[in-house]
Amino acid sequence: MIFQYELKDNSLRVMVPKELDHHSSIDLRSQTDMLLQTYHVKNLVFDFKDTEFMDSSGIGMMIGRCKNMDFTGGEVRAEHMNGRIRKIFLLSGLHKMVKIEEGGEEE
Repeated sequence: MIFQYELKDNSLRVMVPKELDHHSSIDLRSQTDMLLQTYHVKNLVFDFKDTEFMDSSGIGMMIGRCKNMDFTGGEVRAEHMNGRIRKIFLLSGLHKMVKIEEGGEEE
């Protein structure tokens, strides 16, 4: 699976796919980790603009990236979440680990 990334000013923006399920989480995790190690990124931004579905595999992928960024002193942010994704963040506790940027769509 091919994902979109943007590297700019020591930040890596990850365009999260429409469905963040078990299969896409594995691929997204490995590609993101490779980019983080290669470019020594300090800010990791997940852009949920196009995301409509996220399951427990997606939550696990996010938690793992937060732990990796903690080791390097970096920060993880999430942007452009719709109401459904925002609710998943709140119920799972991800909102305590990931800084949520306002301005996303509300459902």
